[in-house]
Amino acid sequence: MPASQHELTNRLAAAVSAKDSDTVGTLLGEGADPQTPGPDGLPLLCTAVAGFDYETAGALTDGGADPDRVLPDGSTPLLRAVDLGSLALVQAVLGDDPKLRLTENTRKRLLDLARYWIETGAEQELRRRTGASSPAVRRLVTEDHTEVEEISLGGLTVRASHNGILTCLEWRFGILTPVAELVARAVPYADGLHANWSEARFVLSERQGPQVWSELKALQHHPDPIHRLFLADVVWSRNSMTWYNHRQDVAEDAEFLAAWAHDEPDSMVLAKVLEVYADEEHPDQEAIGLRHVDHPDPRVRSQVPYLIGQDSTPTEAATNTLLALSRDPDPDVRHSVAGTMGDRSLTTEFRDALLTLIRDTDFQVRARAAISLGNSDDRTAAVTDALVAVLDEEDLLLRLEIVYALARRDDPRTAYAWERVGELPPGFGEICQQQEDHRILAYWNYQSRNRPTEPHSPST
Repeated sequence: MPASQHELTNRLAAAVSAKDSDTVGTLLGEGADPQTPGPDGLPLLCTAVAGFDYETAGALTDGGADPDRVLPDGSTPLLRAVDLGSLALVQAVLGDDPKLRLTENTRKRLLDLARYWIETGAEQELRRRTGASSPAVRRLVTEDHTEVEEISLGGLTVRASHNGILTCLEWRFGILTPVAELVARAVPYADGLHANWSEARFVLSERQGPQVWSELKALQHHPDPIHRLFLADVVWSRNSMTWYNHRQDVAEDAEFLAAWAHDEPDSMVLAKVLEVYADEEHPDQEAIGLRHVDHPDPRVRSQVPYLIGQDSTPTEAATNTLLALSRDPDPDVRHSVAGTMGDRSLTTEFRDALLTLIRDTDFQVRARAAISLGNSDDRTAAVTDALVAVLDEEDLLLRLEIVYALARRDDPRTAYAWERVGELPPGFGEICQQQEDHRILAYWNYQSRNRPTEPHSPST
């Protein structure tokens, strides 16, 4: 019997309070009213916004909740999201076609609010609003694969991504902010994960045309390495979206990166340039990789394995270099080698190197070598025995990788490996039911192939 509207409403309010975005989406699909008010009489969208719950806010907005609904204080859910300084929250409730949907005055009000927070400063504005003189509490939070500082003072909390919000709103409203201004908004947040950095990177990667690219390329010669790092990140972003924006000038980017890799003086920037360059198709990749084998910075050496021997059968120079790097003193370099050897023909030399790396002192190196060996077609006893030994590792997901590797090989120790996995993390149950996890599916297929056949009844 279908749930009554009253029951759907109660369940929706409970799901929003619990920050259960999946259930919210399901209930809206079953007919729950997206405009349902919460205990305070405001729409449930305001509850999600106030709790920085961008996933639930997005589910409500996608399900029909009105982000532009004028509230008793004259604000709207979207305006409140901008005020709170969470870029992910603003993106979740911004809705479709904001340039066409919102009036010019409304768009201006949103932009002015974001600019006000930037110019005033988050802590200063909180002190003005609360009158508090105590120290502000700051912490770094993660939202939608980015990081942002959260600041609490006098009972109020905001997040400091108003820079990113302004960039996002301008782009969605059709405002082409000068390249130099977008760069200036990004470079104070040099870790590359901050919401303010990532949004400026995204917008600049989306903007095409010779003038924009000319201004961006000029950053290659900026005296500040952070500006050059940002340029490399923009190039990475624009090339990662090539399939989406149908760009035709990818080869030009590859040439640009190849030339840049020859003369970039800063190790941090060079490592990023090589990382981006490795994703391109370019004939000089192996030569450029070999050129940096002996670089003093391990961040640079870690990129070399991704550049050399891109073909399934590497050259002799690439093979010798990979084997040498597998003995590099830095674990990050050995990790890179362990990951790339599995993508190539598993020669006896590569197999022996991986069998050494699977016993490395560093866990991440051991794990990556195990995955590479498991994904290979090598079925020698040396490899399968080494994989079984990994079942003593404490990492559950790595043990699951061993189940996959043994199941692919129809190894009789597969059932034992499955027992050693233990209880799977939350969410894996649903994945199992949908047969989406390749490791679990491989185990099921192993069971099916090796299920004892029932003896035939004797004929009468």
